[in-house]
Amino acid sequence: MLLPNGRGVWIPVDHGASSYPEEGLGDMESLYLSLGTVDAVIAQKGVVSHLSTFSGGPPLIAHLSVSTIHGGERSDDKILVGSVEEAISRGAVAVSVQLNLGSVHESEMIERMGEISEQCHRLGVPLLGMMYARGPNLQTDGDPTKGVAHAVRLGWELGCDIVKTTWTGSIESFEMVTSGVPIPVLVAGGAKLRPGQSPDLLIKVVKESLIAGGAGVCMGRNVFSHENPQEMANTLHQLVHQQSWGQKRPPES
Repeated sequence: MLLPNGRGVWIPVDHGASSYPEEGLGDMESLYLSLGTVDAVIAQKGVVSHLSTFSGGPPLIAHLSVSTIHGGERSDDKILVGSVEEAISRGAVAVSVQLNLGSVHESEMIERMGEISEQCHRLGVPLLGMMYARGPNLQTDGDPTKGVAHAVRLGWELGCDIVKTTWTGSIESFEMVTSGVPIPVLVAGGAKLRPGQSPDLLIKVVKESLIAGGAGVCMGRNVFSHENPQEMANTLHQLVHQQSWGQKRPPES
């Protein structure tokens, strides 16, 4: 089950497609098997095919959109590189697509999200929307939370079953984000921790996102590049699944 009790700890490891080398992504087999306590691992389709041959790892979600750091002015334009049917045939149990709200390429990404959403609906496959407010055309009236809330709302309106988005800085502002949709909202990990930096601030974000109605985390670099990914994954699992934060609105299953 991807969201036990309506909550989830999902670890994206697709970063090697957009930028490589990436610390922690050299030995994918060992990394995958060390993340056995998490609820899902998100990877590009070739990696899904490879990891699906190993038993004992978490369920796999295929990320169907990509761009690279070498794309210049189009580096934020996430294009499709597969279909839902292909993803399932490779061993995935769900798929994800990224959309950057406010990008000059926003309309194309909306169209692609709609295409994958239709396939997911037809085939009965869950869809994660990685929804970011990070483009030059954002209209937020000086309040960045409005962009995040709109991105999450757009994901739901386009048919996403779960969305991932960025932390807005406070319980009150993130509650504006989660209260606008009836689907689970996972919080991203934010900037990569520096070597030796305490994870206390990151853990605080996770706690506060849960209080604000969030459903868990979708966190990559701060797990797979950690000196002990398994320990970090276990910490997140305990936070999300084994403690109650008195949420004002329980997450959806």
